[in-house]
Amino acid sequence: MAADDVASGVGRIAVGPPLNGIVEIGGPEQFRVDELVRQRLVSLKDPREVIADPNARYSGAKLSEKTLLPGNNAQLGEIRFETWLTQPAAQIPSAHPQPTGVAVMAKEKEKHEKAS
Repeated sequence: MAADDVASGVGRIAVGPPLNGIVEIGGPEQFRVDELVRQRLVSLKDPREVIADPNARYSGAKLSEKTLLPGNNAQLGEIRFETWLTQPAAQIPSAHPQPTGVAVMAKEKEKHEKAS
């Protein structure tokens, strides 16, 4: 699930009426992890082969095909994997965070030095 979809979902829930429960969210598509890795490698023109291990564990747990999928009543995001994959990094809000705390501290230091 794309981070922008997560943020939108959290925002909708935060400003909505209290739910007194759990809201499950998920991406708009279902994929196997090996499929996602293959697509990413192709987009990078990386020739490495991805080999899935059906006996591999996920943080120690054995998973089934449906373990990490959202339930039937989940709120689904809108951003598809292919859209996310082809979005330039410059368009991703967190790709180039601005060090606002540093800039503010530098300005405060300048003010203090001028006042002294």
